[in-house]
Amino acid sequence: MEGRIAVLNAGSSSIKFALYEAGGGDQLFRGKVEGIGVNPRLKISDGHGESVAERSWPAAGFDHEAATHALLETAVELNRRVPVAGIGHRVVHGGTAYVEPVRVDAKVMVDLAALSPLAPLHQPHNLAAIQAIMDAAPQIPQVACFDTAFHRRQPHLAQLYALPREITDAGVRRYGFHGLSYEYVTQRLPDVAPELAKGRVVIAHLGNGASLCAVKEGRSVANTMGFTAVEGLMMGTRSGSLDPGVLIYLMDQYGMDARAIEELLYKRSGLLGVSGVSSDMRALRASDDPAAAEAVALFVYRIVREIGSTAAALGGVDGLIFTAGIGENDAQARAEIAAGCAWLGLELDQAANAAGAGRISGAGSKVSAWVVPTDEERMVARHTSAVLGLET
Repeated sequence: MEGRIAVLNAGSSSIKFALYEAGGGDQLFRGKVEGIGVNPRLKISDGHGESVAERSWPAAGFDHEAATHALLETAVELNRRVPVAGIGHRVVHGGTAYVEPVRVDAKVMVDLAALSPLAPLHQPHNLAAIQAIMDAAPQIPQVACFDTAFHRRQPHLAQLYALPREITDAGVRRYGFHGLSYEYVTQRLPDVAPELAKGRVVIAHLGNGASLCAVKEGRSVANTMGFTAVEGLMMGTRSGSLDPGVLIYLMDQYGMDARAIEELLYKRSGLLGVSGVSSDMRALRASDDPAAAEAVALFVYRIVREIGSTAAALGGVDGLIFTAGIGENDAQARAEIAAGCAWLGLELDQAANAAGAGRISGAGSKVSAWVVPTDEERMVARHTSAVLGLET
């Protein structure tokens, strides 16, 4: 089968898009529709970063389905008669049944829709994009690639909560997320840091969503996210881990129901909630509000504490890798986190860190530290090509 692979990564207010040669090879185009529901606009650039398409639409009636159609039409135009041989999607939750990428059919859609309560901010949008293409272009095969899949082979104990067995057996367990990002970074290690490829590594995926993954010999051992993508680290608008008693208190004292608590934990907490200023680390760094500084300090503190937890799960750590928006671009955050990890024997090379070099630890550091850019879309393209049997 010949052709190109399109990749869609649908979020709550945007859909990222990329077009690759089959096999997840050269990236031909990349862009996104953002501002869905508010100020929808499309921007796409070619493999050299040059803009090739820009459009905007009125907000009214322009939902994820409309955005998907716009991206599909644009992909056809950009392809210039070269067929789209398949479309891959990042799907946040695969549950216990889907441990590998899978070609989507009606049964798969039903199964994945049933998991929407476990990822309410992501799963419905992931599936809306898939359904829109099934309706508009049913002849194009689609592949779902799961953020949970990388973690499904963790040790059994790492996946358990201390709950009655009937609840665990019903699917309430630790799943872990950001798996496509961790998988991509792990696959890069033999080229970037071969000494770590078979070692014990903590990968810090730090962006608006944030988590840590303990990786040993290329496999996930533990992840700070659990049953949902709200557990673990403090994030842009998500609280991270809380004492469950806080939720009971909120229900009793504030009369909050499930939806109000969901809104609080997913959209009004994290950096935004603590600072009262913004969920964007850049805005917080620029602010002179003491609450903004405290939000950043809490973000760093929680990461350092959880690095200790993931290092324990590994029985020691050989390397720390920073990735995603904050991890790749915020040198100050990397320096603050590294300072908190001095007990591990981590010594930062300040000049290399400021320059955003690959290796940012000093020559005498017992634990090496690295910046490795992630590429979830390329990982999806590779999986999609493999499932569809496309040539690389």
